[in-house]
Amino acid sequence: MISTKMADRINLQINREMFSAYLYMAMSARMTEMGYTGIGKWLMIQYHEEMFHAMKFAKYLQDQGASVKLDKLDTPDFPEKTVKELFQHVLKHEQWVTASIREMVELARTEKDYATENLLNWYIDEQVEEEKNATEILQAIDLIGNNAQGLFMLNVELGKRDNHAPLDFTKA
Repeated sequence: MISTKMADRINLQINREMFSAYLYMAMSARMTEMGYTGIGKWLMIQYHEEMFHAMKFAKYLQDQGASVKLDKLDTPDFPEKTVKELFQHVLKHEQWVTASIREMVELARTEKDYATENLLNWYIDEQVEEEKNATEILQAIDLIGNNAQGLFMLNVELGKRDNHAPLDFTKA
């Protein structure tokens, strides 16, 4: 049985994952409006992944007999106007999510909640990948500089990304 404290912390994380999705949807819209449809697609796939992360946590709570509690989502605010600035924000945001997952691991260890700690191992691996992806995109942008042809090619390349997040959240 999961503790109330752990269930509350997972509910907080569900809302953080949903905010992340909301942020990526807003970023996707901006990039698409600016003509970067490939980057917009990449960011929309991020939206789907973040929603999957939230649903995976929600299913876990339900499997543990705990309630899922959703809060109001804040409107995402990002002043970035360039592709590089946007991906710097993506990396910073993913680092924030990683820190949040680490806090959950510490709580699970304190409570000797091995089931939750086991679940969180999947998220730890996922965050390594999320930060790696953002870092590699930023490295590519640094190589490109402010070259229009390079940004065009990056846009095309990021547009090739496929959505691997399951559509059936009951199997999260």
